[in-house]
Amino acid sequence: MTSGNNGASTPEDEDPFGYLYADGQANGAQPPSGGGYGYGYPNSVNRSRSVGQRQYGQQQAPAVPNGPYGQVPQQQAQGGYGQPSAHYQAPETLPGGAPTSQQPMPGYSGGGGRSGGPNTKGLLIGAIAVVAAVVIGIGIAMAGGDDKKNDSGNGAASTPSTSQSSQPSPSGTDEASVKELPKTDAKALALGGTAALTSDVKGAKADGGIYVGGFNQVGSSVTWTVNGIPKTGKYSLYTGYSVPGKDATATLTVNGTASTTPVGMHNYAHAKEGDYEKGWTQTYNYIQLNKGTNTIKVSCEQGNQCDALIDQLWLVNGWVDS
Repeated sequence: MTSGNNGASTPEDEDPFGYLYADGQANGAQPPSGGGYGYGYPNSVNRSRSVGQRQYGQQQAPAVPNGPYGQVPQQQAQGGYGQPSAHYQAPETLPGGAPTSQQPMPGYSGGGGRSGGPNTKGLLIGAIAVVAAVVIGIGIAMAGGDDKKNDSGNGAASTPSTSQSSQPSPSGTDEASVKELPKTDAKALALGGTAALTSDVKGAKADGGIYVGGFNQVGSSVTWTVNGIPKTGKYSLYTGYSVPGKDATATLTVNGTASTTPVGMHNYAHAKEGDYEKGWTQTYNYIQLNKGTNTIKVSCEQGNQCDALIDQLWLVNGWVDS
């Protein structure tokens, strides 16, 4: 490749710096001018324009394939930006063309608001209703439940069961219902064996300070025939007693059926050994009674430790907690 024109007279064969050499100058090469791309050769392409000369939005006509090299072909007349071509015809002007009016989007009103959309007020009311239903359900669940411990007694209906405490108290039973149920002192009990009424030890709550002594022998017993039981069901039998600083036990029989759980007469008062006067306290047993008349027996049987004084017996509705 030599400087100047090698004869092909094509852009790829032109030397852009031909005007610097003698042979290039002999071939007519000139320095470039106007910032174009002609490189100084005759008939080279030069497409430089002044600032602001180009019109945007107009389509440029392609160069004529067979025209002289380097000449810009004539552009087809086009309308300004956004103007339709003279050969363009809108679809709505043709037979069977598209309608001219635009269809609104579903659920949208032309005034800027929405129509047919979600009802926010209805959703809010529905959410509040769900929350209220949950709260009501929780309240019902908390309010319901089993009848304390009364429904989980130990033993069948025909077999009394027991639970003992130093200071038992009725649960779920008001004072009026306690007073309505029978209560008895030692002197109103039927005695058996070596059991006998006495008042030597102070502190008994029975009328006149009378209690049952001589109970510490097998075969000794006190029997209470209870009248006026309002209904068949669960009751708690309380026993007032005293022990001399040590625990004692006795057998409980209700309506001829012995309980497998004894009357636990423990030293809840923490009396010193041999001190009956400081040993007065009470205990309770769970029992089942029939409506009307029932028979309750507390006795000293084989296997019992019966060194105790019997003071009073009374009933409480239901099975107490403590």
